[in-house]
Amino acid sequence: MIEPANVLLSGIVGSTAYGLAGPGSDIDRLGLFAAPTTAFHGLTFPEDSVVSKKPDATFHEARRYANLAFGGNPTVSELMWLPEDLYETRHPLGDDLIGIRTAFLSAKRVRDSYLGYATQQFKRLEARGDGSFSADTRKRTAKHARHLLRLCVHGLDLYTTGHLRIRLDDPQRFLDFGERVAAGDVDMASRTMADYESRFDTTPTPLPNEPDRAAVEAWLRRVRAHFFDAAG
Repeated sequence: MIEPANVLLSGIVGSTAYGLAGPGSDIDRLGLFAAPTTAFHGLTFPEDSVVSKKPDATFHEARRYANLAFGGNPTVSELMWLPEDLYETRHPLGDDLIGIRTAFLSAKRVRDSYLGYATQQFKRLEARGDGSFSADTRKRTAKHARHLLRLCVHGLDLYTTGHLRIRLDDPQRFLDFGERVAAGDVDMASRTMADYESRFDTTPTPLPNEPDRAAVEAWLRRVRAHFFDAAG
């Protein structure tokens, strides 16, 4: 695994974090790092993401991470909400980020991002047919379906409580849902999408209309000050 210098926060995300991993599931890692502050003073900015495969790991530079989280990217945002045992690196500035994680939240972005990502999963599976396709295709379809449901559940939970619980209470529900959709019941996925869109529209939310950009800006400035003389 390629790991950049100055990692502030990293951990295990994806299916393992949700409780949906099977015997053959990959372990996905996500993290954020701080490039040396002086690296931004020249003509060329430092690399803002470092990605490696086998094992799968993605690290985003602090500024890029913040912008992705502001956009409501569910995969990126979940790093700040992991159960304690799934963190692998926690720098004090990473802990500070966890402490202001709600600053990234806003009602419209949470709704739009989670339903938007769920819709992407639906589009991948709706043309799969009647369940008579290959075993490999069926496996991928089941994966898209269970992540569709997970995105809906996670998104509505965050929207209604202001808190994201990464580990699912009943993983088997999601596994069964995926298998049923993969067997040909695509309408079940369509009904689920419609149901959660209605729930978002009718459920009150404690989330603000806009994220707290000032809090995140102050955090990023602390990161830049801390790593001003960093050579790595």
